[in-house]
Amino acid sequence: MKQLFKYLGILLLVAIAGIVIAITYITQALPDIPVQADLKVEITPERVARGEYLANSVCVCMDCHSTRDWNSFSGPLVPGTLGKGGERFDQSMNFPGVFYARNLTPFGLKDWTDGEIYRAITSGVSKDGHPFFPVMPYPNYNKLATEDVHSIIAYLRSLPPIESAPGASKADFPLNIIMHTIPEEAHPAKRPDPSNSVAYGAYMANASGCIVCHTRHEKGSPVGEPGAGGFDFKFPTGSIVRSANITPHADGIGSWDKATFISRFKQYADSSYVPPTVDWKANDFQTVMPWTMYCHLTEQDLGAIYDYLHTLPPVAGKVEKWSEPGS
Repeated sequence: MKQLFKYLGILLLVAIAGIVIAITYITQALPDIPVQADLKVEITPERVARGEYLANSVCVCMDCHSTRDWNSFSGPLVPGTLGKGGERFDQSMNFPGVFYARNLTPFGLKDWTDGEIYRAITSGVSKDGHPFFPVMPYPNYNKLATEDVHSIIAYLRSLPPIESAPGASKADFPLNIIMHTIPEEAHPAKRPDPSNSVAYGAYMANASGCIVCHTRHEKGSPVGEPGAGGFDFKFPTGSIVRSANITPHADGIGSWDKATFISRFKQYADSSYVPPTVDWKANDFQTVMPWTMYCHLTEQDLGAIYDYLHTLPPVAGKVEKWSEPGS
């Protein structure tokens, strides 16, 4: 019996040693994503304009990397904070850790090369090699056309610098280990011709992260049907808003025509539109959907996204969009 316990003890030590070695390898050697050391993006007016459109209306980088006024409907951006970072995502909002959006202005990126910015956008790896938590959907941006990423870089370089140093992000265990295995090298796609509405809409929907937010997740992983909604977004007050079903079922957008879909966005682009104040004590409905940013998508791009969404498998099920604390 003593001999058996001895062998079991040795096996246990070997197993522990193996686990330690594996964790050390994962956290020290991964992610192993090289930087394009010779990348130098030429900043042209055309690229800056395209990058501004992508960063503010499609990929909505500025959504998380600016300050949002959560006391107004849809959290519009606070003037003068474009790209300064500092938005916090933590356990009170169902995130597995504490994560801060980085400063994307030239103040925050002054020591970054274009290759390092490209890697961060497409692979989720920081300048020093550590992985980002994919609250920034870099698995989506991984598939952006190279020229579109270059345009975003050109736009970021053109922003007014804002002095701001957001806190360091920290993932909870075991995500702090798992995160090292998520980044992949960029797999750039060719941006489809807009005349191919479905293919172009799929590209734009991927860039916009539509399916990511409109699919139910548990512990950071998708578990629901794509586009069927139900992703929980918890506010610090305890209220929860859930993403809607955007599949072509009657419970989703199946009864919407293209004009209705486009007008749903464009109503927030009206120059007379003013985001109403949200009364948290009265549990007024609030949403994380940045309507005041997506509303500037062109009608062509919105129409293409609509065409793509109507190719998804229709999924039955209406989503309870809003829950108040304790309900």
